[in-house]
Amino acid sequence: MISQPISRLSWRAMLFPLSLVLFEFSTYIANDMILPGMLQVVHEFNAPSSLVPTALAAYLAGGAALQWLLGPLSDRVGRRPVMLFGVAAFIVLLLLTLPTSSIGQFMVLRFFQGMSLCFVTAIGYASIQEAFSETAAIKVMALMANVALLAPLIGPVAGAALIEVAPWRSIFVIIAVTTTISLFGLWRTMPETAKLRGTPFNAREIVGDYRKVFGNRRFVCGALAIGAASLPLLTWIGQAPVILMERAQMTPLSYGLWQIPVFAALIAGNLTLARLADRVPIHRVIAIGLVPVMAGLTLAAVAMLIDSNAVAWLVAGISLCAFGTGLANAALYRLTLFSSTVSKGTVAASLGMITMMLFTVGIEIVRWGYGSGGNLWFACANLATGIGFCLLVRRFLSNHDTPAVGA
Repeated sequence: MISQPISRLSWRAMLFPLSLVLFEFSTYIANDMILPGMLQVVHEFNAPSSLVPTALAAYLAGGAALQWLLGPLSDRVGRRPVMLFGVAAFIVLLLLTLPTSSIGQFMVLRFFQGMSLCFVTAIGYASIQEAFSETAAIKVMALMANVALLAPLIGPVAGAALIEVAPWRSIFVIIAVTTTISLFGLWRTMPETAKLRGTPFNAREIVGDYRKVFGNRRFVCGALAIGAASLPLLTWIGQAPVILMERAQMTPLSYGLWQIPVFAALIAGNLTLARLADRVPIHRVIAIGLVPVMAGLTLAAVAMLIDSNAVAWLVAGISLCAFGTGLANAALYRLTLFSSTVSKGTVAASLGMITMMLFTVGIEIVRWGYGSGGNLWFACANLATGIGFCLLVRRFLSNHDTPAVGA
């Protein structure tokens, strides 16, 4: 149990975040590496290409399924044992992909594999926030995001290269190996930070905690803002194989290379946040991040209105949006998590449920309209999301100095 939050980021202090981010990296790359091979997957199982984004939606739906239980459970049983169980289960679920023989089995496995995201958001992030001081936690989260974002940066390229020489199922074996390394690292370095450990698991008390969290309008506003900030990137990840490989007739390798500017911009935003965290008030950093988000999404929508085949302009707009998202998200997460005084496992789980469900619904809405609206629909839907993000952030920051309501 950590008695005082860590404020100095020594190498020893960073061993736990590094082990955690390797697990987070594995959960992300489990989606990103398979994306170039998704057309092969649906063709092997005689399924339509329109199901490609549904695989991502199923993964994210799994990421929302266990949040409600894991947060309160880790508060009472302990963060460490629940996290270690989740990492081990993810390894088993990855290997179960090898004998799949239908698209239905594949989608069900994607749902259960997506539950690994629950352990990252409901337990891992809460542990980081509890183990480190505010400024240190924001820096750690921003730096962790950069490592985790190597997955969408290198995942599509690595997946495209791998499926040229090996079956698509081999991707899941490689990810199982990296997850095993993470499991060992977490076993050796993860501290126990749950303050309610040993408290009886009382269902009525847990329901009461969730009522307090979801009754906190400022928290809900912040959680929705976090989801809206990331949704354009998630819809891009889900729809890009269709936009680039099927419609623009790119090769899997070209598809992977076109992901680089988007996620390089996201990493640049996180690095900028890490530099500004102890120099500029975090609510001001969030407000600054709104500018590139809206500029990028507006650019993408206008470009698609002029020429729906101008993929380069679409990627440029999404990349600019990604920079703003990277600049704002970790700071917004910290403020949102501490907008309620309920135990952080429950708060983190509530935040994860809201964002994951928003991602799942948003991706499916974009997929549904893409068949008839094409790239213009994709860009305009994301612009609408960006406007919602700005309104939510403005509401959230307008009373950032006031006490949390319902907490």
